[in-house]
Amino acid sequence: MRAADLRIDDLLEMSPTGGVIRFGGSRTLLLDAVALGLLRTQLIETLGATVARGLLTRLGYSHGFRAAESMRDCVAWDDLHQWKIAGGRLHRLQGMVSFEPVTERRDPSVLAEAIWRDSYEAEQHVLHLGQASEPVCWTLCGFASGYLSRTTGQAVYAVEERCCGRGDEVCRMVARTQQQWGDAIEPHLQYYERDCLDASLRTLRSSLRRLERRLRDRRRELEVEPDAVDDALEGGLVARSAGMRRVLDLARRMASVDSTVLVTGESGVGKERIARYLHAHSGRTAGPFVAINCGALPETLLESELFGHAKGAFTGASRDRPGLFEAAHGGTLMLDEIGEIPPALQVRLLRVLQEREVRRVGDNHERPVDVRVVAATHRDLKQEVAAGRFREDLFYRIGVLAIDIPPLRERPDDILPLARRQLLHTAARFGRDVRGLSPAAARRLLSHRWPGNVRELHNAIERAVVLARGTTIDEQALPEPEPAAEPGPAALGAPGTTGGGPAAGGEGAAEGLPLAEVERRHILATLEAAEGNRAEAARRLGIGSATLFRKLKRYGVAPARRGGR
Repeated sequence: MRAADLRIDDLLEMSPTGGVIRFGGSRTLLLDAVALGLLRTQLIETLGATVARGLLTRLGYSHGFRAAESMRDCVAWDDLHQWKIAGGRLHRLQGMVSFEPVTERRDPSVLAEAIWRDSYEAEQHVLHLGQASEPVCWTLCGFASGYLSRTTGQAVYAVEERCCGRGDEVCRMVARTQQQWGDAIEPHLQYYERDCLDASLRTLRSSLRRLERRLRDRRRELEVEPDAVDDALEGGLVARSAGMRRVLDLARRMASVDSTVLVTGESGVGKERIARYLHAHSGRTAGPFVAINCGALPETLLESELFGHAKGAFTGASRDRPGLFEAAHGGTLMLDEIGEIPPALQVRLLRVLQEREVRRVGDNHERPVDVRVVAATHRDLKQEVAAGRFREDLFYRIGVLAIDIPPLRERPDDILPLARRQLLHTAARFGRDVRGLSPAAARRLLSHRWPGNVRELHNAIERAVVLARGTTIDEQALPEPEPAAEPGPAALGAPGTTGGGPAAGGEGAAEGLPLAEVERRHILATLEAAEGNRAEAARRLGIGSATLFRKLKRYGVAPARRGGR
């Protein structure tokens, strides 16, 4: 018999009254396509797209391999070649896809090539999950790989180059041996390897265990002082003040759509917490959340971290390495301090956001990425655009939706709930029996200006828990309060001025100055007040030392001499 002559009547054995069904001599089940589509959806939402794809690909591979074995002896083939090419015909007879072999191939390295129409897998993916950004016929590719591997006696891998599930007119499959594919098959091998799937599942189990431990710790904290955070806690964030409740209301509404979000606010206000809130309340919550501080890395390293690199792209690049855009596939990528990204990288970032494709450093082809970007900055990006330091087109691309987090000094209602929550968390972590704040300590917290915002408050509470002599924190364990007064003339005047002259002449001295100039004068005045000690100046300003160094470099301030401060 020839492969083209196969009929379903030749292969299907069943009783009219039901019971065991056999196809090609092997027991077979009739399964509803929609039920399989729902299973696929549950796997993706529960385990993530990578693990789900691996499981379905291996299922298809096992199916194809077993089908080839059973068809080897149950049909009287004219020759073994007919057996080898019968896999596509079986695809059609089993109702999975319509198979059209491509017989005129220019590339001699191609073992098999076919057009697939009416793929049940693409149909179900679009029905339940919507259009994808990459091919989705995972079990079909697995079946073709398994069948061809059994019939050829070699490791054969089928890869979908076009797919209806991502909007193409038809699905198109190409199969080659592993040797014929070369390095191009590397990204696909993980879906066939049991070790990779086991590692992914182990990682998932570890994440679940960590989450369970955090929940147990949280229950213990609430047992110590159940009213500590009362109605101020929402989604893991303290929001008693009207300003913070507005922020969370915005975040909830923005989480339901997939647009890029720009989160702004001073250093330490909790921009990453809001980014995690957006991720947790979005449809991507089952995917990864990846964050990077763009201002903490030099340009060359930042480029490699974001976009990845190909083997040999630079000295030390001994293997291909995916970047954070690929690592965050199916989830959320937070670009913290996006205002620090150099202009050259701004161009590349804009292209990735527009095209949803990333090219690794030293590579020559694009890779699709499905990532939601949440950008964050303490800068006024409109002023950065006006000054020519930030691209206007990138600003409008990332600023589709914006959330501005007010500083802690503008939401005093949040100070005590934040302090109590951090107290419970720190006490549980350090094993200290510290349960509350004295009235004097509470007054001191409320009288402090908190230039470092929530981060400074957390650090102060952690220090106080360590230094506490009893079960209650008293005011002596807390830092001296900085009055909630606006900076005086010296802070707004030119460095070195102590009075007199227009730069230091009264409350209206800063009127008419751009915000960036006010910031520059305040930073330089604080540095002078700290006697040139940059670490101390950064502490007083409530910003990181690296941020201060970058600002001083922009202002043309020479770096401290070796051995100095």
